[in-house]
Amino acid sequence: MNKLKNSLLLLFFILLCGKTFSQATVLAEDTILPANPMEFVIEDVKIVGNVLTDGNAIKLICNIYKGDKFVVPGEKISDAIKNLWRNQLFDEIEISAQHVSVSKATLTLVVSVKEKPRMWNVKFVNVSKSDKEDLQEKIRFAKGKFLTEFYKGYAKNIIYEFYRNKSFLNCSVEMTEVPVTAADNCPKPKEYVWLVVKVTKNKKVKIKDIFFVGNDSVKSKKLYKKMKDTKRKRWWNPFNNGKYLEENVDKDKDNIQIKYNSLGYRDMRVVKDSMWPVSEKRVSMKLWIEEGRKYHFRNITWVGNTVYRSGTLDTVLGIKKGDVFDQSLLEQKLSANPNGADIQGLYMDNGYLFFQIMPTEVLVENDSIDLEMRMYEGKPAIINRVTVIGNTKTNDRVIMREIRTRPGMLFRRSDIMRTQRELSALGYFDPEKMGVNPIPNQADGTVDIEYTVEEKPSDQIQLSGGWGGGRVIGTLGVTFNNFSTKNFFKRGAWQPLPAGDGQKLSVQAQSTGAFYRSFNFSFTEPWLGGKRPNSLTFSAYHTVSSNGVPGKIKDADGNKIKNPALSDIKITGVTFGFASRLKKPDDWFSFYGETNFSHYNVNNYSSFFVFSNGQANDVNVRLSLNRDSREGYIWYKSGAYINVSGQFTPPYSMWNGKKYLSTNLEDNFRWIEYQKYKFSAEWYAPLTNVKVKEGKEARNLVLRLRTGYGFLASYNKKVGTAPFERFYLGGSGLSGFNTFFAREIIALRGYQDNSISSKQGDAFIAKYTAELRYPVSLNPQAMIWVQGFAEAGNSWQTLKEFNPFKLYRSAGVGVRIFLPMFGLLGLDYGWRFDTVNKPGTAPMPKGQLHFTIGAQLGDL
Repeated sequence: MNKLKNSLLLLFFILLCGKTFSQATVLAEDTILPANPMEFVIEDVKIVGNVLTDGNAIKLICNIYKGDKFVVPGEKISDAIKNLWRNQLFDEIEISAQHVSVSKATLTLVVSVKEKPRMWNVKFVNVSKSDKEDLQEKIRFAKGKFLTEFYKGYAKNIIYEFYRNKSFLNCSVEMTEVPVTAADNCPKPKEYVWLVVKVTKNKKVKIKDIFFVGNDSVKSKKLYKKMKDTKRKRWWNPFNNGKYLEENVDKDKDNIQIKYNSLGYRDMRVVKDSMWPVSEKRVSMKLWIEEGRKYHFRNITWVGNTVYRSGTLDTVLGIKKGDVFDQSLLEQKLSANPNGADIQGLYMDNGYLFFQIMPTEVLVENDSIDLEMRMYEGKPAIINRVTVIGNTKTNDRVIMREIRTRPGMLFRRSDIMRTQRELSALGYFDPEKMGVNPIPNQADGTVDIEYTVEEKPSDQIQLSGGWGGGRVIGTLGVTFNNFSTKNFFKRGAWQPLPAGDGQKLSVQAQSTGAFYRSFNFSFTEPWLGGKRPNSLTFSAYHTVSSNGVPGKIKDADGNKIKNPALSDIKITGVTFGFASRLKKPDDWFSFYGETNFSHYNVNNYSSFFVFSNGQANDVNVRLSLNRDSREGYIWYKSGAYINVSGQFTPPYSMWNGKKYLSTNLEDNFRWIEYQKYKFSAEWYAPLTNVKVKEGKEARNLVLRLRTGYGFLASYNKKVGTAPFERFYLGGSGLSGFNTFFAREIIALRGYQDNSISSKQGDAFIAKYTAELRYPVSLNPQAMIWVQGFAEAGNSWQTLKEFNPFKLYRSAGVGVRIFLPMFGLLGLDYGWRFDTVNKPGTAPMPKGQLHFTIGAQLGDL
């Protein structure tokens, strides 16, 4: 009997060695009866057929090693083969037995494999160069990678998704393996292949129509507007791409649900959606909506409030019985109102940092919901420590003096918001990277506040270019907005200049060649004495404007004499200014006062002034009061700016005894006297409410409205209106050309420069501007916005002619680019609506292109 058993087992292994196959039946269960299992020891494991795959790696995958024991019949061999197939590295797998010894119960296993080809490289067909680069970045094709079905399927899916995102919904992808050739210089050509990826994009597919089913309470037109990313393609709207993307459809279904929720339909849901082709280039889609019941607020009660009465909280909440139930409105009124008028803001502005509120539905009856506002007020928090991190250039004290939260003060959310605005207004830090981290300690009722900032370039190299007076105006200047005189003599502080104390130093030169030259210097200390926000400014300037001929010529004897053909005006002046922040009526107000002295030397220069030869002196004091609540820096997104100013010279005519009607004009204006008043106001308001992740700046459409008036008057009618400080309206308003400090140039786009005012300037002016602005980029390294504008203005010589409603109108579009090193770049195209009928005014085209570099358009 034992002989028979051994003979049968030997016959089995002989058959096993004579024929190999890639199934788990190598040691088949039916070869040996289950009642007679036998255990074998693996004497050796041989790997054959592998060229690029390491043999030890194959053993590891099989989980079969020399010395292992396994029972026949058993599952060890079948499991090994399954593991090899699962890795998808081979096209063929066979396991056989050699050197079978029944008496010793030993054998050698031979694992024979045929490897899948490896990729030598990839070839794209019908794919553009840019698409190749993008696909390579997404898929990361790598030489030597096994071309498994899984990998090829993975690559296909990415390619499909890539082209579907470009509206090629009907694209097809074919992958073929092509043998390498001798020309490819492949070291093992039999083991490598080219992967050829052929893409057939077909035509782009756009959305033709979107249908809604079940929207009985909300019109389809309103639902279309809520679908921000899924739009119907219409030829008249070039900004709507009409793409169909499933992920965008999912987002827009959420937007539709938010719309319904805001109308009280809190049970609303999109039951299903479908998409079907209507042509080779168009698809339509349908959404089925289940609206549910419309709910209303009913009873709202407050629990746990001891600081404020329920009636006060009801007023702040602003939700009445019977109002449509809106969960987003409720959340906004409780804690997320961007204007700050919410319950949490009410408490946190009075120190209650640990305040918590939990709205709880206590009863839902028919279409009405009763809410209970469960509150934990806690105790007022006192500020313990205030720190700033991230300032690598600006000194701590420069930042700390702008911070409204101080140790020992009561915690107030409004103070933190104001601090962030003030730090942003400095212009030294990236507003998108600014943050605040309150660290509360509820045990002792204190809070530490940590402000985070990130420095950005704030200095400017001004390379300005513009057009004025028929000539190109060039400006070269440097402005250091965070200068430090304190570190001027410190070794190592010049990197490249001493910085960090918030002082401003500016040096500028402007010229058109021989016709115009201007040199300016200014310095501002923003915190005079270092304890109060009082600033001191000193500036000096010298300007020369002429007809361009040489100042000196040689006479018949060869001597240099003054050129009688020379026509010029020279202006030299200095200014001392003082500014102070005020606390009343509120701390948005500030006062500014300055004393100016200008000396005018006029030589044969009658083109712009009422006298052509002589000298004039202007000693004046300018006082201004403004309120500035604008939020932002360069790009303002909300708030207002109001300014009232008066500029006065001494009334010399009251005591000098001159008879002005009989005195020549040169003598009349040797010491200029005038009084000048200006009023301007501008208002910014966001028209959209785009929400973004924390740390990002929302791109909202902003409306800017501005109005301004100016009046230049005399003390004595016999003296008349001063020839300087007059208003010149029209064009780009590029201040600085042709007697930079002698007159005030105001922009009115769509008209030629200075085309609206009289040749000698006007004494009265009015201007109104409306702009719609949209930011393309809020990156502080390159801030860009586009705008559409409409404006109107006029100027008059006398008060009798003044009419603020008789105006020259225009409209147009423009773009602004702010680069820290160069300042603000502007390009506008304006279209005038009115004809200028003034003596000496030449015909002008309807449209005007206005271009400036490094300077804002002149404004009132």
